[in-house]
Amino acid sequence: MANVRRPGAYVCGIDAAMDVIGGKWKVLILWALNVRPHRFGELRRELPGVTEKVLAAQLRELEADGIVHREAYDEVPPRVEYSLTPRGASLNQALGALGAWGRVNILGGSAAAHEVREDDDVPLISGAP
Repeated sequence: MANVRRPGAYVCGIDAAMDVIGGKWKVLILWALNVRPHRFGELRRELPGVTEKVLAAQLRELEADGIVHREAYDEVPPRVEYSLTPRGASLNQALGALGAWGRVNILGGSAAAHEVREDDDVPLISGAP
């Protein structure tokens, strides 16, 4: 179950949700994990600019909130994969509407925004594979 960081301090549901996804990298981590499970290094490469320390901290927080599942395999060398929990998948569905809003209201003036549909598989960062 999730650990609530500010019990009783939430004003509304959006306040509670923002406590979970707040931070520069969490939403991008969620989008990456929506495609498939990733190892730590894969996530780091997919999110240029994130430091190892910040990525590790964000993943720990998402795991504590029940959004991300960390699977450690008993292998040599050790292997750890991160994936979305059902709660994380439902959060990504909610973020889909926010992404659609951004495409219409923020990116609406660019020609590229009109070429991308909600169900298209597009890279998080332009130029990424």
